[in-house]
Amino acid sequence: MTSSVTAPARGLHRRVLDNGLRVLLVPDAAAPVVGIAVHVDVGFRSEPEGRTGFAHLFEHLMFQGSESLEKLAHFRHVQSSGGVFNGSTHQDYTNYFEVLPSAALERALFLEADRLRAPRLTHENLRNQVDVVKEEIRLNVLNRPYGGFPWILLPPVLYDTYPNAHNGYGDFTDLEQASLDDAAAFFDAYYAPGNAVLTVVGDLDPDETAALVDKHFGDIPARAVPTRPSFAEPPPDGERRESVVDANAPLPALALGHRLPDPHADLPGYLAHAVLASLLTDGEAARLTQRLVYGDELVTDVSASCGLMGAPLDARDPDTFTVTAVYPGTVDPQRIIGAVDDELATLAADGPDPDELRRVTARWASSLHREHDRLMSRMLALGSAELVQGRAELADELPGLIAAVEPSAVAAAAGSLRPDQRAVLTVTPGGAA
Repeated sequence: MTSSVTAPARGLHRRVLDNGLRVLLVPDAAAPVVGIAVHVDVGFRSEPEGRTGFAHLFEHLMFQGSESLEKLAHFRHVQSSGGVFNGSTHQDYTNYFEVLPSAALERALFLEADRLRAPRLTHENLRNQVDVVKEEIRLNVLNRPYGGFPWILLPPVLYDTYPNAHNGYGDFTDLEQASLDDAAAFFDAYYAPGNAVLTVVGDLDPDETAALVDKHFGDIPARAVPTRPSFAEPPPDGERRESVVDANAPLPALALGHRLPDPHADLPGYLAHAVLASLLTDGEAARLTQRLVYGDELVTDVSASCGLMGAPLDARDPDTFTVTAVYPGTVDPQRIIGAVDDELATLAADGPDPDELRRVTARWASSLHREHDRLMSRMLALGSAELVQGRAELADELPGLIAAVEPSAVAAAAGSLRPDQRAVLTVTPGGAA
């Protein structure tokens, strides 16, 4: 059932089934477990206008039974095998995954194939999961301090187009109006085998696993794969400011948002921004931490990140560089913004000290290696890198690429974060004016 096979690189075996499903098989005998992940090329940015939150809602529906399994059977089969499972929705993809003892490999492949072939879409399941998602939004956003900060609140300030600016968690009215026809159309449009990547990592034999993949996924009918739209839009032509009220927030907060380079067109430039974020706020010795928390004592917390969802390379272009801070109500937020601008200007002019840069990149590379010692983390990183960035190998190469970032590249990244092309979001606590 295989239409093409590529030679393994660093233990990674890549295959493509006749129906278009891309398959990554990665042997790792460190422990007698296997991980299975399905990454589907659809996320918040692909959901239709008037159906905000639909990609996340559909993720929930995929756990409500399938062609051969009743509701909750997927849960029981994984847990009774001693495994764990979950799913998540991102800007450009949705994933489904489990980690189980290696003896349960075929069971897990059957479970994922069965719901990729035909999830159980019923009116009861839809209405139930709309209520579940609404409760999740209440818990994680509406009733939590800083619940939508910054990933929901910042995009409509920095971006103009619906895909980039709308609330991916969803508006209650949009969720309540979702229909079974919407769900069926969404599945038909985006859940074709050719629009997905299957990643299997762990204690496995590649040939035997390939045969099991063919057995369970090979007969899923091929369907048309949607043309992936470009979400590109021009950067802001001036500074944009917005203020919102968070009745649950104990202290005011602010977020600065900048556009990042396209990682496909300028990966070195993108990674220089990622290193810049670490130089600014990663660790007690980081520049903004030292200045704003311990020096000027303007903030109680400050963080910089490359990627709107907090992880670099998790989305296609356009993506967002953010700096966030929580601060006492007696502090003028402009003082914080001015201090950030000062540090960026200093880095743009002088670059980081080579020892400082080595310390930061070594720390980050070490954390990536530790993270990828966990089978689930490496599996998800490989699958998302294959789907979003086009090369699973990038997940394993990232520590070395980070370590190779030069001071001049960081200086250029700092200089690109211009005040006249950014968004500034301020959060006012407690409903105060």
